[in-house]
Amino acid sequence: QVQLVESGGGLVQAGGSLRLACAASGRTFSSYGMGWFRQAPGKEREFVAAISSSGGSTYYADSVKGRFTISRDNAKNTVYLQMNSLKPEDTAVYYCAAVKVPTRASYGSVGTYDYWGQGTQVTVSS
Repeated sequence: QVQLVESGGGLVQAGGSLRLACAASGRTFSSYGMGWFRQAPGKEREFVAAISSSGGSTYYADSVKGRFTISRDNAKNTVYLQMNSLKPEDTAVYYCAAVKVPTRASYGSVGTYDYWGQGTQVTVSS
């Protein structure tokens, strides 16, 4: 079992930056691929970014490419999402998720992941 706790959300003006962090429990963190998803009110949860267990591969939704960067520090059991050039449409609850690897499933699919954090609110004002 893996427990995930997100932090770093808040209120920021358009064009600003935030860095989210997801702290994971367990000594096997390096065996999990990690993803970030977001969900706005009335909308489905959508893929944002993912990173392989080693950190060697990253994946991004088209809507955030060039603005967001996912990274991980396995020594700290933590995955990060650096969000730059934020837009009002980035406003959502952001969730961290983990999947045991190897997996045939897509990192971009909600159904791929075994564990989810509680979410952290990101609000971007115009």
